[in-house]
Amino acid sequence: MKMRILLTGANGYIGKRLLPFLLEQGHNVVCCVRDKNRFKSNRETEVIEIDFLKEIDIGKSPKNIDAAYYLIHSMASDAGNFEEMEKRSADNFSKFIKDTGAKQVIYLGGIANEEKLSRHLLSRKKTEDILKLSGIPLTVIRAGIIVGSGSASFEIIRDLVEKLPVMIAPKWLNTKNQPIAIRNVLQYLTGVLLNEVTYNRDFDIGGPEILTYKQMLLMFAEIRGLKRYILTLPIMTPRLSSYWLYFITSTSYKLAVNLVESMKIEVIARDFKNPELQNILGITPATYKKAVKSAFEKIDQNEVVSSWKDSYVSGSMNKHLSKHINVPIHGCFIDRREKKIFTSEEIVLQNIWSLGGEQGWYYADFLWKIRGFLDKLFGGVGLRRGRTNRKDINPGDALDFWRVIVADRNEKRLLLYAEMKLPGEAWLEFKIDKTNGQYILVQTATFRAKGLLGRLYWYSVLPFHFFVFNGMARKLVKKQISTLR
Repeated sequence: MKMRILLTGANGYIGKRLLPFLLEQGHNVVCCVRDKNRFKSNRETEVIEIDFLKEIDIGKSPKNIDAAYYLIHSMASDAGNFEEMEKRSADNFSKFIKDTGAKQVIYLGGIANEEKLSRHLLSRKKTEDILKLSGIPLTVIRAGIIVGSGSASFEIIRDLVEKLPVMIAPKWLNTKNQPIAIRNVLQYLTGVLLNEVTYNRDFDIGGPEILTYKQMLLMFAEIRGLKRYILTLPIMTPRLSSYWLYFITSTSYKLAVNLVESMKIEVIARDFKNPELQNILGITPATYKKAVKSAFEKIDQNEVVSSWKDSYVSGSMNKHLSKHINVPIHGCFIDRREKKIFTSEEIVLQNIWSLGGEQGWYYADFLWKIRGFLDKLFGGVGLRRGRTNRKDINPGDALDFWRVIVADRNEKRLLLYAEMKLPGEAWLEFKIDKTNGQYILVQTATFRAKGLLGRLYWYSVLPFHFFVFNGMARKLVKKQISTLR
C-alpha cells in the first residue's frame, strides 16, 4: 500500500539508509532536514527545512501524513547539554506531528534494560515518554550496537583493529552487548510501518549473538586477516578511556565521552531467547561476522550510503552551509595560486574531486599528517575522518578536517571550510576558469584571523603554505593522478 511518510533526520546515518528502502516500496516521503543545502534530493521526495530545536510553526506542518519516523539523536552534542536538546526536540516534534493526520510514529531508540543507565540511554527512554504525549500511536524499536559501513561503532572498531596490533584497553571491553546489522534494523523499521500489532508498544531488537566488545574486536581482526592481542586494565578511568578512543579513532572527544559511559552498560534484548518482533515480522538477523563482511563489501564497491562522520557532530560545524558559502575578502589573508591546464579540465576536475582520504592531498602529505596530529592533540578532528565516497563529494560531507560547502561539477568548483582548531576561520577553494580559450586552475586559501593570535598563526605557517599550496596546485594540473577507483 502506497503511503505518505514523514522522515525526520533524513540527513543522518539511519535516515539516509531508510529513505531508499521507503522509496523502493513505492511510498511518498516528506524529508525533514535542518539544512536543505546538505540534502541530495530527487523527484520522488518532498523536502522541508525545519529545526526541531527551535520553536515550530505548527501551521506549516505537512498534511495527509500516514506515518512518521523520529530519528533525531543528539548523543554527540556537547557532553553537558544533550539531554536538554533531546527533550526540546522531542517536545517540538510532538506538537508538530499532531495536525499532520499521522496514524503512527516510529521511534528508533536504544536497548535500556539495566537498572543503572548511562545518561545517553536514560535520555532515549525519556524521549519515548515525550513522544507518547502527541496522542498518536507510538512504536518504539530499541536497538543494540548497529554494525554497518559508516556506522560509528563499525568505524571505531575498524580504527582500533587496523591501527593497533596490541591493545591495552579499558575493562569495559568485557561488557556484553548484542550487535545488529544495519540491514536488519531497516527491515524492522519498515516492517512495523502501519502494522497495528505494533501500535503503542516497544520492542528490543538485536542480532543472534551476545558478544563482548573484546570478542567483537577479535572477530573483526579475524575477518580482516589480522593477528591482534588485547589486554584489559581495570585501572583505566572513564576520562582516560575517552582520551584512548579519541586519539586512536576518528571519533570526536564529546562522542567518545558519551560512548564510554554507555559501553559500561550491558545492551541485551530482554527477549533474546524468543524475540517477539523478529517472530512477528519473520526476520532472520545476520550474525556479527556476516554484518562485518557485508559492510566491507559496500566499502570495497564504493557504495557506502551514509557515514556518521558526515554529520555535523563529527566536527565543529554548527551553522547551515549557506552561512559559509560567501567567502569573505576584506580583512582576510589570502593565498591564491593560478596554474594553466595543458592536459584536460576534466582530468583536473577529477583530481580535485579525489582530494583527501586515502588519496591524500597530492603534495607533502607528511606535512598534512603532522597538521592533523597537532589538530587532534589540541582537541580537533584531525585527518582520521577521511571521506565517505572515494569518487563523489556532496555538500555537507566531511573531508579530513574540512567540511564540503560547495561541490558543483557544472561550475567546476569545490569549496571547503576548515573544522580544524584555528584562531580564526579558513576556506580552501578550487575552481577551473577559462580565459582567452585557456583553462586555468584557481586555488585560493582564505583565512579570517581572530585577534592577534590569528595573525601570528598565519605568519608562522606562511612558509609551509608557500611550499604546500604551490606544490598541490602544480600536481593538480598534471595528468590524472587519482589511483583510487
